[in-house]
Amino acid sequence: MKHSPTVSIVLPVYNEKESLLCLYEKIRESCNQLGRPFEIVFVDDGSSDKTFEILEGIHGRDCRVKVIRFGKNFGQTAAMTAGFEFANGEIIVSVDGYLQNDPADIPALLAKREEGYALVRGWRKDRRRVTSRLWHLAQ
Repeated sequence: MKHSPTVSIVLPVYNEKESLLCLYEKIRESCNQLGRPFEIVFVDDGSSDKTFEILEGIHGRDCRVKVIRFGKNFGQTAAMTAGFEFANGEIIVSVDGYLQNDPADIPALLAKREEGYALVRGWRKDRRRVTSRLWHLAQ
C-alpha cells in the first residue's frame, strides 16, 4: 500500500548538473531520519545543461522524487510556486538547489513544528545557518 507523503521537499533547480546527485543524497538521507513518508519535488526552471536528464535518472530510481520541467527559465518564484502547487505533503519544506540550505537542518525544522509552531524558518547569520526564527500562531 502506498502512503501519501506527510512531508514535501520542494526545490527549484537551474543548471545544477554538478550538484544534483549530492543534493538528492543529502535530502534523502535527512528525510529518511524523519520516520514518515516524504517526497522530493524538483522544479527544473528551464535548465540548458543536463539537469533534467539527471533528474529523470533519479526519478527512475526513487518513486518519491517528482520532477517538474519548465520549457524556459521563469525564475525562482515561479518555480517555487509550481512546486508548492504540485506538492502532496501536509508540510512543505523549501530548499535551494545550490546547497546554500543544509538538508541536514530538515529534521530540526520539523521538530520545531512538532512543538506547535505554524511556521519555522531558518536563516543565515554571519554566513552560518540559524534555525531559531519561529512563529507560533494561536488557534
